[in-house]
Amino acid sequence: MSEAPAVLIGDIGGTNARFALVRDAGPERLQRLTVASFADPATAIAAVLAEADGPVDGALLAVAGPVTGPTAELTNGRWQFDAERLAVAARLEKVVLLNDFAAQALALPELAADDLVPLGGPAEAADATAPLAVLGPGTGLGVAALLAQGTPLVGEGGHVTLPAVTGDEAEVLERLRHRYGHVSAERVLSGEGLAAVYQAVGGRHARSPSEVTTAARDRDPAAEKALALFFGFLGTVAGDVALTFGARGGVYLAGGILPRLVPELRQSDLYPRFVSKGRFREYLEAVPLRLVTHPDPALLGLARLARQMRAG
Repeated sequence: MSEAPAVLIGDIGGTNARFALVRDAGPERLQRLTVASFADPATAIAAVLAEADGPVDGALLAVAGPVTGPTAELTNGRWQFDAERLAVAARLEKVVLLNDFAAQALALPELAADDLVPLGGPAEAADATAPLAVLGPGTGLGVAALLAQGTPLVGEGGHVTLPAVTGDEAEVLERLRHRYGHVSAERVLSGEGLAAVYQAVGGRHARSPSEVTTAARDRDPAAEKALALFFGFLGTVAGDVALTFGARGGVYLAGGILPRLVPELRQSDLYPRFVSKGRFREYLEAVPLRLVTHPDPALLGLARLARQMRAG
């Protein structure tokens, strides 16, 4: 193993945290941790570094939540981050924080054809210089874009108000409003959201997202309806994201839920809803829509950024 100092990279979500080391090439796999098993990020990083081979002099951490300069916190978890304090605690020269979907956006040029499943639109974008967009339901809903010059653009798009297109969707949103007040896109387009939709359409028991999927495959009518609604809402939001960013280079669906549902995705109304934007239908029909199946795309993006920082 080379003794050149490595950079620790970490993709930290509300449920799981994935860490690797970067030296001169791609990420070297280290460890996956359950966020709830550690009181704070400093404790988790200490556990990871204890297993590292060779020196580590910095860290790039992608956090599933708002990042404000040197501080961040998980939207769906209790961890809070202070880059300067983490650097001191871990004895690192520097810790850099960024939003987890900034890392997802940076990964898009690194993905190979085998990492992608086409869901609609042309095989290649008509404009290779146009922005790319990525969104992904998991523990939450992340949204970001990658501009032509390689700069990620990140906001909190998962928390926009979720619209209804059909009567069934309006009924579900009305029931969820009684539960949550404001119904953001993330309230539906996430693991917890799929379970909430299942309950809203008459599911007998609270279920995990995997249980809803299994029930749908077993022909449970409420689960089948919940999954269909989930895909319809996702198509609407993905189309909105494409229009908002002008993402004619392509829209990529990521996150931990969708790669397990490829047959259902292909048979669903997701793509018809993606392009169903009235006068802008032709605009969206020119946008490739793809599913990301790479197991850790954020680590690819973080590795790319680590190499750029070392080179610069």
